[in-house]
Amino acid sequence: MDKLKKLTKMKLFLPVFCMFLVLCVNMIYDASTGKPFYSFFQVGITNGLLSGRLVNILNRGSEVAILAIGMTLVVSASAGTDISVGSVMALCAAVCCRLLAGAAAPKATELAVPLIVGVLAAIGMGCICGAFNGGLVAYLGIQPMVATLILWTAARAIGLLVCDNLIVYVRNDTFGMIGGFVGFFPTPIIIAAVCILVVSIVLKKSAMGMYVQSVGINKSASRIAGLNSKRMIFICYLLCGVCAAIAGVVAASRITSADSNNIGLNLELDAILAVAIGGNSLGGGKFNLAGSIIGAYTIQAITTTMYNMGVSSAVAPVFKAVVVIIIVAIQAPPVKAFFRKRSAKRASLKSGKEAAAA
Repeated sequence: MDKLKKLTKMKLFLPVFCMFLVLCVNMIYDASTGKPFYSFFQVGITNGLLSGRLVNILNRGSEVAILAIGMTLVVSASAGTDISVGSVMALCAAVCCRLLAGAAAPKATELAVPLIVGVLAAIGMGCICGAFNGGLVAYLGIQPMVATLILWTAARAIGLLVCDNLIVYVRNDTFGMIGGFVGFFPTPIIIAAVCILVVSIVLKKSAMGMYVQSVGINKSASRIAGLNSKRMIFICYLLCGVCAAIAGVVAASRITSADSNNIGLNLELDAILAVAIGGNSLGGGKFNLAGSIIGAYTIQAITTTMYNMGVSSAVAPVFKAVVVIIIVAIQAPPVKAFFRKRSAKRASLKSGKEAAAA
């Protein structure tokens, strides 16, 4: 019993447990349809490309994993969420594709500018959007959800204006490689892994991780201790904008076009849910980046599972919303206090029985 308590108190227990439940559902469903129960884990080479349901989850979940990095920092530092990341993805994708297409828009097969210029322009736009959100939250004291609601509404419209209200196609193999394959391996997995590795090294090898958590726990105390709380919050929103830009470029490359109406649609919900499933408190403070990444791929696994079971894409967000409600309710202070009281009561009863027996 004591080992079970220690296990449930581990930081990665919730995300790993959620992933385990999804895997069990897949194995049971596969067995019920006559497939081998281990078919979910089968990986192979099809038409010279790495394939399999597990590979598809890692590939398609890359954008959510990248968004989850920035969302984790934002939630930890400001105790709020950035609901504009999906729209910022669409805007950054529009900027990138519009530059790459040039005068040949809306359909181009040759790049008007070098690929790196389009990618850097998208990242620059992500920085502008992140700075806008960070300035409103950190320096003007506007609530995060209200501040980011502005770009959640406006960014897609700006993206449409950039593309002259058209879908800009960039049918170029070099651009398509970002969201496609390098050799036989999916490029988005590599990009997500690099982003996770870079941020993890920065957080572990510098004091930034500690500063972000300190600001999230108590802004006033952090300021008295010498930390610039406003600047840390601003930096976190800036990084969140950069992550949204990278995810937007990957998403645009997958479909070799900038579809401002659909790129990043509802991905802000997935990113927030990934942070929640990762065991991170939505009230700010301490965070676990590894848990958020596991949570991101768990979300994609849930989505893939629902599609595999024939659930409509229009209904899928309902199930995700239910999961968010359950997780947030579990993390609510009254619920935690209730379980602590139950645990303390059981411990006192157990000690009383042992004393009586002695």
